Amino acid sequence: MKVVTSRGNSFFKQLLKLTDSASRRRLEGLTVLDGSHLIEAYRAAIGLPRGLIVSESGLENGEIKFLLRRMGIEGAPPPTVFGDALFREISPLKNPSGVMALIAVPAHAAIRVHPGPDFRVLLEAIQDPGNIGSILRSAAAAGVQDAYLSAGCADMWSPKALRTAMGAHFRLRIHEHADLIQVAREFDGTVFATTLSAKKSLYAAKLTGPVAFAFGNEGAGLSRELLKAVDEQILIPMPGKMESLNAAAAAAACFFERVRQLQA
Repeated sequence: MKVVTSRGNSFFKQLLKLTDSASRRRLEGLTVLDGSHLIEAYRAAIGLPRGLIVSESGLENGEIKFLLRRMGIEGAPPPTVFGDALFREISPLKNPSGVMALIAVPAHAAIRVHPGPDFRVLLEAIQDPGNIGSILRSAAAAGVQDAYLSAGCADMWSPKALRTAMGAHFRLRIHEHADLIQVAREFDGTVFATTLSAKKSLYAAKLTGPVAFAFGNEGAGLSRELLKAVDEQILIPMPGKMESLNAAAAAAACFFERVRQLQA
């Protein structure tokens, strides 16, 4: 295995740019996974990464040693070892995990989605990558097949979004820079939006057929144009004295009400 000790190393520079820059990730079609769990999630859903990076101290970790041994048997390239100080520079975590992987952003054809009626989520101008990751995690768990993101959303493939989603990126198809109004109008099913002014409760909506949910910006909500394109506006009942839910909580409530109805 190769050992890197210099900041002038070309692979180190590439990884540093990929962890820091959304434009670099888009240009190269690559991103970086940090931690055994995410790497295992990618392996289980997609396959082997392009490269493995491990810190010197990570080589002594039992879980990491097991991961490297298994991936080596399956044909993964030998890991590149970085000194701990260099590894900390490329890791997005305050307390680095000790292992990272370089991966290609998966093509839609490589992703095996949940079977069943068409189930989508439309995200408009959601700017917090943690919120996006949380929504994707709930979406994948509930069986959403496609996630459409408008141009104003945070980068889906950022370290924070990947970490928060916990592998969801590899369980549904992600469509970035989507025209959500066109997606809503062409969807052969019912597109729902949650609003505080709606009269109909989420729990009165029929969610067993092809369904899409639209969620908007953390502060402004959905745009007027997208609200006009949806089929139904619904309200999530909140008996407590709270003004609203954040986007990730609202999305989870909607997704799993559909799961409940399908299993009833």
